[in-house]
Amino acid sequence: MRLLQCLQVKLMVLMFVRVRILLVLMCAALPMAAQQKRPAAAPVPRQPKLVLAIMIDQFRYEFLTRFRSEYTGGLKRMMEEGANFTNARYRHFPTVTATGHATLLTGATPAATGIIENQWWDRKTSATVTSVSDASTRLLGAEGSGVSPRRLLQSTVGDELRVSGKGGKVIGISIKDRSAILPVGHSADAAYWLDAVTGNFVSSTYYFRALPAWADEFNKSKPADKYAGHEWLKHKMPSTTGRLLYDDIDTTPFTNELLQQFTLKALAAEKLGAGIKTDLLAVSYSGNDLVGHEYGPDSEEAHDMALRVDRLIGDLLRAAEAQAGAGNVLAVLSADHGVAPVPEDNINRKLPGGRLDLAHLRAALERVLTDKFGGSQWVAYMAGGSVYLNPVTLASRAAKAADVEDVAANALRALPHVFRVYTREQLLNGGVAGDEFGTGVRNGFNAVRSPDLTVLLDPYWIARLNTGTTHGTLFDYDTHVPLLFWGSRIKSGQYRQSVTPNDIAPTLSDLLGIATPSGSSGRVLFEMFK
Repeated sequence: MRLLQCLQVKLMVLMFVRVRILLVLMCAALPMAAQQKRPAAAPVPRQPKLVLAIMIDQFRYEFLTRFRSEYTGGLKRMMEEGANFTNARYRHFPTVTATGHATLLTGATPAATGIIENQWWDRKTSATVTSVSDASTRLLGAEGSGVSPRRLLQSTVGDELRVSGKGGKVIGISIKDRSAILPVGHSADAAYWLDAVTGNFVSSTYYFRALPAWADEFNKSKPADKYAGHEWLKHKMPSTTGRLLYDDIDTTPFTNELLQQFTLKALAAEKLGAGIKTDLLAVSYSGNDLVGHEYGPDSEEAHDMALRVDRLIGDLLRAAEAQAGAGNVLAVLSADHGVAPVPEDNINRKLPGGRLDLAHLRAALERVLTDKFGGSQWVAYMAGGSVYLNPVTLASRAAKAADVEDVAANALRALPHVFRVYTREQLLNGGVAGDEFGTGVRNGFNAVRSPDLTVLLDPYWIARLNTGTTHGTLFDYDTHVPLLFWGSRIKSGQYRQSVTPNDIAPTLSDLLGIATPSGSSGRVLFEMFK
């Protein structure tokens, strides 16, 4: 009996020891099991070797849908393989080339960029200035005073890319100087545009002392001259070379073709996308705007321009990929503004619209202000929706600016087809309604540079006489533009939420892992990230 009890005790001890050993082994295995179950760390996203920032000057969003079945090139590829934001709208006034291009890679409104128009009246010098004029520089490749980004008050994605140490070369190219200069910012390596006098692609001493050898070689080949005598639709180019030919090229697709030839030359010569750092190339196809103004958005010419720019963008994407490698290119595409229908086309559709002579508005202002305050020459400058009062006349009559602004605004509001008038005093002191129009005008108001009166015309009414059309308003036909992202880190699909081109700069900055530009008011479009 005692022997049996001893055996039972030993058995229990053995069982206890085994259980203890088993528990120790299980505890030791737990960290290993947890390690095995823990998901593998996500790979660090690959930094793109080349960022393409593409603008089509004067390109409504509805051009993407209207002609979609006919696109075979870059627009088709970016819509199918990339992210298509279908409700991207500008939220500033005016919607013109300089304001849109300044917004593209700053993410800032004109109030912050200081780029309030293509040109404006400068109170310090009592003279008209352009968004990029700079008398301290000279043109390279042609004669004349140069230009620079010095009027731009904010940093761009290109500037922040360079500051971060991750950036390689930053280059802007367009037909227009402002469209080449403003997107790439202050620290860009170069900006190039087409000179209508010489037919050359030119630059400014702001960037370097002489054009690079490859650009000089391109100009010496006289690429514009080959279009002499060419025909497009029902339009025939001058048969001789020179200024007349270069002027006429502007309103044909040949201007975008020249831009493309120069861009592909720059891509290869500068080895963009072939280095260890991220390069940025901003390209703006201006030809669509020049043709659109002349013939309108419903014309055969505008239709053909859309199809042709689609093919050019396709070629640009392929060339960029060939140089940087598949998966190493990040592209974004938008437009600086849309455009109004030709008024006569709208009238034929039984829709509103017409042409308004700004000279009549100016004359009415002069009469009202002279009758009320005496004096003369009350308006120093008037263009588009901008009215600058003459400070000399104000001083001579000892009139308060706010009082003169009120009288002038009420006089303009009483005229036919004037939709809204905002005074400088209202905008400085928050006396503006918070609807989309008041907000848009506030977003475009810079206290130093903006006018004393801002005038908005009725929908479909334009301040362009005789023929053609224009843009600049806060109505949908001018504000609604494409917004496409394309690249290996972009999730394809249609995104229907309300966004703005101001979102481009912070989104690119996030993808590149750099600081957001200084004045950005947009958000990161993270919903399209893979």
